[in-house]
Amino acid sequence: MKRPTPLLATLAALGLTFGAASYTAPAAAREYVSVTVTDRPPPPRFERMPPPRVGYVWAPGYWNWYGGRYVWVGGRWAAQRPGYVYHPPVWHPYGRGWRVERETWVRDPHWHH
Repeated sequence: MKRPTPLLATLAALGLTFGAASYTAPAAAREYVSVTVTDRPPPPRFERMPPPRVGYVWAPGYWNWYGGRYVWVGGRWAAQRPGYVYHPPVWHPYGRGWRVERETWVRDPHWHH
């Protein structure tokens, strides 16, 4: 069996290094469907927030549009994301109707590793 020449080994190593350095992971696909509703959402329901849980943030309940009507989605604990702030869903007037801004995590400008 022949041993690879040093030039061939060097070229292979450079190719692997370049390939690894230029790799970018595929972006996570996010599906978002925007719905505009003519009826104003009902007022939020009162929910008693449970005692705090380490590593979680409370995501309060909200009205969601489902099946042609508003449906209450109860609050829940969401795993905390270091460096981000949770923003719950909010309904905003939009033209002659209402549009929901879905829950999201926004980078915290005051966070440092």
